[in-house]
Amino acid sequence: VQPPEKPLQAEEWKKLREEYQSLETFEEVMLKSMIKCNSHVDVAKSLLTYVAKTNGDVGYNLLVKYLALCVQQRKTAEICDVYDIMKMRFKTLESGAYSLLIRGLSNSDKWRMALTLLEDVKKVTTPSRTSYESCIKAASRHQEMSLARELYHDMLAKDLVPTLDVLQAFFDFSRGMEDADLKKELFDILLYLRDNQIYPHGTFMRSIKLWFESIPGENWRGNLTNIKHSGECPVCHHQLEDSNLTEEEYNILKERITADVIHGRDTFRKTSPQEFEAFQAFVEDRLPFDIVIDGLNVSHVKPKKMQCENLFHAINCLAKENVRLLVLGRKHMLVNSSNWKQDVMKEMQNKADFFFAENISEDDAFLLYATLRSGKHCRFVTRDFLRDHKACLSDSLTRRLFRKWQRGHQIVLSSSTEGKRMNFLPAFNYDCVVQTTGDTWHIPYKDMFEERYSYQVPRKWLCLQQKQ
Repeated sequence: VQPPEKPLQAEEWKKLREEYQSLETFEEVMLKSMIKCNSHVDVAKSLLTYVAKTNGDVGYNLLVKYLALCVQQRKTAEICDVYDIMKMRFKTLESGAYSLLIRGLSNSDKWRMALTLLEDVKKVTTPSRTSYESCIKAASRHQEMSLARELYHDMLAKDLVPTLDVLQAFFDFSRGMEDADLKKELFDILLYLRDNQIYPHGTFMRSIKLWFESIPGENWRGNLTNIKHSGECPVCHHQLEDSNLTEEEYNILKERITADVIHGRDTFRKTSPQEFEAFQAFVEDRLPFDIVIDGLNVSHVKPKKMQCENLFHAINCLAKENVRLLVLGRKHMLVNSSNWKQDVMKEMQNKADFFFAENISEDDAFLLYATLRSGKHCRFVTRDFLRDHKACLSDSLTRRLFRKWQRGHQIVLSSSTEGKRMNFLPAFNYDCVVQTTGDTWHIPYKDMFEERYSYQVPRKWLCLQQKQ
């Protein structure tokens, strides 16, 4: 349904409606289309006038759609009008309408009304993250930072995860402010990024840099850099934190992963206890390994190539002198097929130990078991992010240790853009998270915003140092 370019008279709407007789919800479809095409508000108003004349009033769903169009175009007066109509006609509004009203009003000079609405929603249910963030940004924009912080804490207390967008707003609107509590809040946000292994994107990173450089009387300087493989920052020559776990941390992690992930409730969903016991016996017999490879995962790295060739290539790249490799495979790899040539399989088996699991097995638990059992030096190769396992872990300390161990032990395989060769991005010697010594901060960042978590840690860093 294509909306008209200009407002129509009731008669013209009636005629148009008759053309779309098959559409029972003509008005709703038309308004949806207006939102999509960003039609002028007056065109939508003329449709509502026609509906009111024909039916005596305008239904809730149509009002909400009209409201969405007004919010999209930041028409404050119209948003307030719709709110007045809805308040008079309906005892309660559902959360979608409240979210729209809060978003629309918080972007206007009537932003304090959005705060009142947020309080109304709280009486009935937990407001959405978007509603909280609209109000936080509105308060920040108007330099009411203590109000913004109060709302932010309220939101965190309700277990709502903030978007990078709202975290960036704190840095954008706090520039040049002298406020010890606010400064502590922003440092806490940076530590939140650290604890949750979140990497800011380029624009967020620049906001952080500008905020530091604007702190009155503190003389911070920010530089973009790449950390050396040794873990030294070329700008300030500071050595970044080591990615290795202490003996104690390693043992805590090993015990928890064994309890929560390997013997936890999901391991045997896709594998039998007998098979896992056979695997444990196989590993104990041949310990220790230096690198454990998720064979099936690696075999798909270049989709256009034969799977056994991909795996063969990876094994050849990793099989250096005296390096002991364990490849986790599947039984179907032992059947000659277009993807699995048995002569190539035999050659691989001369260079690495193979364990072939049933075709329905879940091999992440196998991967974790063999790597942790082999000791602190052992690395693993997979293109998976292992998020499910982090989620199985029962407490935040272990989840943090798991992430740190993963960052220091996962060798990431990526095929180069031309697809000619495989690249192994080595596990880091230094820990790739936000870190500080007090007079320095080092913040890893990505160029682009990524919705998905990625197992590929960034190679780019912001170095901030306080010059004496």
